Amino acid sequence: MSITERPPLAQLGDPAVVANPYPVLAAIRAATPFAAVDGKLIVLGRHADCSRILRDSRVSSERGRSALAPPGGPRREGMSFLSMDAPDHTRLRRLVAKAFTPRVIAGFAPRIREVTHELLSAAAARDPHELEIVSQLAYPLPVQIICELLGVPAGDHQRFAGWSARLAHSLQPRFIEQDEEGFADAAAARIEFAEYFRELITQRRAEPGDDLLTELIRAEDEGSRLSEAELLSTSILLLVAGHETTVGLISNAVLALLRHPDQLAALRADPGLADGTVEETLRYDPPVQLTARIARSPIRIGEVEAQDGGVILLMLAATGRDPDVFPEPDRFDITRAAGGHLAFAAGPHFCLGAPLARLEASIALTAFADRVTAPELAGGGLTYKPNFNLRGPERLVVRTAGIRPVP
Repeated sequence: MSITERPPLAQLGDPAVVANPYPVLAAIRAATPFAAVDGKLIVLGRHADCSRILRDSRVSSERGRSALAPPGGPRREGMSFLSMDAPDHTRLRRLVAKAFTPRVIAGFAPRIREVTHELLSAAAARDPHELEIVSQLAYPLPVQIICELLGVPAGDHQRFAGWSARLAHSLQPRFIEQDEEGFADAAAARIEFAEYFRELITQRRAEPGDDLLTELIRAEDEGSRLSEAELLSTSILLLVAGHETTVGLISNAVLALLRHPDQLAALRADPGLADGTVEETLRYDPPVQLTARIARSPIRIGEVEAQDGGVILLMLAATGRDPDVFPEPDRFDITRAAGGHLAFAAGPHFCLGAPLARLEASIALTAFADRVTAPELAGGGLTYKPNFNLRGPERLVVRTAGIRPVP
């Protein structure tokens, strides 16, 4: 494919494309690998290429290494371990990993189930024939759980919701929009978040709790405590990442089920398909559309070469519909073995919160299928957030014959 036939990457920021990016992503995948932005950006959309780069030790997650890094970007000490390499990434990740093992997270199942049913019952009491999925289920569920796990007062969610949204929006790739005001707004949100956690950490030092924040304060790794900057950045990361992407996962799954009533009927008939529904959603319509790595040295990928400092853009959402890996990739099938997707990335930066996100979504979808009767997408009831990277509905209204009581 010639360079003139390649769809412009900036097209991904078009609101019409955000609502359905997959035709554009298919064209990008077919054209990859290719270079853009004067050769400083290498775009990958094929599953095999992205899978290899995510596991390649020659790439970095430190954004400051990028040839496209803006001047005056975030200082390294203010970054989370998501944007670090070994050994710092390894050390910080190890400090929190024990709280996110599948065994530990499985212990949260009863509480997740309880909160899910409380939310659906509250929605039924408000209006048994209309359910707004995002505000009444997909958002409050993961917020409540991550707040309880971390030790953040759930009542504070109104205080930090705006900060979280501003940080999430700052993850938009700069080739999609050059929103300097938005990046400055995100920097201000980081400062507000840091001040909030400083207050909370002071309280926890005086009155330790049975929560992850208390453990982070106490945490020692080979005799070395977290620095204040590391404690703050890790706390912010866990709170924001602990709910922002799960909101999209649950919302995207419900939308896919509404658009494929036969699959919803199958889930209702067999709740054991809930885990498969989550995996298929992660493949078919993931909440995280892309990620990036920075070349530490020249890396050849097919006919192109990423130079030292070059950005390698990994179109994760395109890989989930790669026909070389998934037969009939545009078909939503909850019985598919979709476990090979890259929605949680791969390699050393594989998503730490994957077990929690999977469990929350599985329980939420099981309850939705069981309790919400004859659901249909309301006309005009779907709008998307403007954010392409962390993509998902902003509003998803479901008309229903009723919401059954807790079984």
